[in-house]
Amino acid sequence: MSGTVTQVDEMTLTGTKGKITISTIAQPYGPKSESVASIGISLKANADEPEWKVHIPKSNIDQVIEALKKAKETL
Repeated sequence: MSGTVTQVDEMTLTGTKGKITISTIAQPYGPKSESVASIGISLKANADEPEWKVHIPKSNIDQVIEALKKAKETL
């Protein structure tokens, strides 16, 4: 993966020593690829190498936020 990473936020993953990181990545898959929001989950304190990552294109962010709100209501 290539692209310019911009850190947006970092928070503690509740119940662990891990981190949740939010960043944006410009041209993540090479020139002319759409920028994405990236969510990384690290179970250990080292947030630089997350165990899980998800890349969400800008056009899907609002839908994902709404789905997360619905998921939160069911917890």
